[in-house]
Amino acid sequence: MEFIVLAIFVIGYLFIALEHTFHVDKAASALLTGTLCWGLFVIGVHDVPSHLAEDFASFKAHFTGDSAMALHTFFEHRLLHHMEDISSILFFLLGAMTIVELVDAHEGFAVITDRIKTSNKVRLLWILAILTFFFSAVLDNLTTSIVMVSLLRKLIDDKETRWMFAGVVVIAANAGGAWSPIGDITTTMLWIGNQLTADVIVTNLIVPSIACLLVPLGILSFTMKGEISRPEISLHKVDPTTAGERNLVFFMGVAGLLFVPVFKTVTHLPPFMGMMLSLGVMWVVTEIIHRSKNHEERSQLSVIGVLRKIDAASVLFFLGILLAVAALQEIGHLINAASWLRDSMGNVYAINVTIGFLSAIVDNVPLVAASMGMYDVTAVGAAASEWEGYFVQNGIFWQFLAYCAGTGGSALIIGSAAGVAVMGLERIDFVWYLKKISLLAISGYLAGALVFWLMFR
Repeated sequence: MEFIVLAIFVIGYLFIALEHTFHVDKAASALLTGTLCWGLFVIGVHDVPSHLAEDFASFKAHFTGDSAMALHTFFEHRLLHHMEDISSILFFLLGAMTIVELVDAHEGFAVITDRIKTSNKVRLLWILAILTFFFSAVLDNLTTSIVMVSLLRKLIDDKETRWMFAGVVVIAANAGGAWSPIGDITTTMLWIGNQLTADVIVTNLIVPSIACLLVPLGILSFTMKGEISRPEISLHKVDPTTAGERNLVFFMGVAGLLFVPVFKTVTHLPPFMGMMLSLGVMWVVTEIIHRSKNHEERSQLSVIGVLRKIDAASVLFFLGILLAVAALQEIGHLINAASWLRDSMGNVYAINVTIGFLSAIVDNVPLVAASMGMYDVTAVGAAASEWEGYFVQNGIFWQFLAYCAGTGGSALIIGSAAGVAVMGLERIDFVWYLKKISLLAISGYLAGALVFWLMFR
C-alpha cells in the first residue's frame, strides 16, 4: 500500500503540473491527492511504521479498545496532529491575504507604487527584487510574496511580464527568508530546535543568500529588454478613500504584518495568532472610520466585503498539498530518503544540496523535520570524528541545511510556500514556470551553495 500511495502522489503531482493540459483546476487535483493518500494509507495499514513505533506504544498503553481499533484511532490522531500545523499555515495565509486585500481596497499600495516612477523592466526588476529580499527577512517569505503580488498588479499590466516578475519574487522571497531566523519556517524550526542561533543564521547565510538572488538578476539584466506598461486608470474612477484613510490603512497593514514575528517571540504562540490579532485590529478600525458612509461604499471597504475577493481555491490547494506530503511523512518515505542520503553520500554538502532539490518536489518543512530527527545535535567537544563535528550547534550541516531547504524550493513553483501562494494568486502555469524560471532559480541556488562552500571549506 505504501507504493500505491506514492504512485497516487506522483499522479496527483502530474495533474497539478499539467493543469492546463488536463483542464482540471490544481486545487481539485491537490485535494484529491491529499485525501486519497491518507484514505488509502489508513485502509491498507496493518502495522505501525518503525519510526512511529514508540509513539504508538505510548498511545496504546492508554487505549482501552482492541488492537485494530487502536491502530486506526492512532492514525486519526496523527492526522489531527498534522492538521494543527496545516491549519496554522492556512489561517496565517488567510489572515495575510485579507490584510493585503484590505490595503488594496483602500488603494493603500499607491503609497509605494506612486514612488516607483521607472518603466524600465530591468530597473524595476532590481527594485522589486531587493524590496522582496529584505521584506522577506523582516516578515517572512509567504507574507512578502502575497504583498509583492499585489504591488505587481498595480505596476504591470501585461500578464506574461507580470508572471516573469512574480517568478523573481519567489526567488527573492525564499533567498531573503533563508538568512533570517523568522524569514522562513524551516530556518525558524532550526532556530527554535537549537540547531542554530540567530546571530549565526544572519551573519553566515546572508552572503550566500545574496548570491542566490544576484545570479538570476544578473542573467535577466542581459536578457530582459524594453519597458513595462502600467494598468490604465479610468478617468472616471473615483477614489474610494481619502488620502488620510489610504495612508492610515497602509501603515496599519504594514505594522500589523511586522507585528506578527514580534508577537510570536513574546508569546511563543503560533504566528497565525499574531496575524489574526492584526486583522482584528484593522477590522475594528476600518469599521469605525467608514461608519458614516453609505452601505454600498462601506461594504466595499470592510473586511466582510474583502473576504469575498479572497481566492479560496488557493487555500484549498495548499490544504491538499500539505495533506499529501504529511501522508508521505507518516508512511516513512521522507525519513527513508533522509537515511538514503546519509548512507549513500556521506558528505554534508552533497546531502544538503540534494535536500534542497528534494524540497522543490515535496514541502521543505517535513524534509527539515526528518533531517532534525535523523541527525542529532552533537554536544560541543563530544564529536569523536570530523563527521560528528558538522552536527554540533551552529555546525556546518545545520547552517547549510537552512540555506538549501530555504532556497532550493524555488526550482519549482510548488516547492515553497511563497511559490504556492504566488501560483494561486496569479494563476501561474506550472510548465510555464518550469521553462522560464526554474533554470534561473537553480543557477542562483547553486551559486549560493558554492559561495557557502568557499566560505567554510
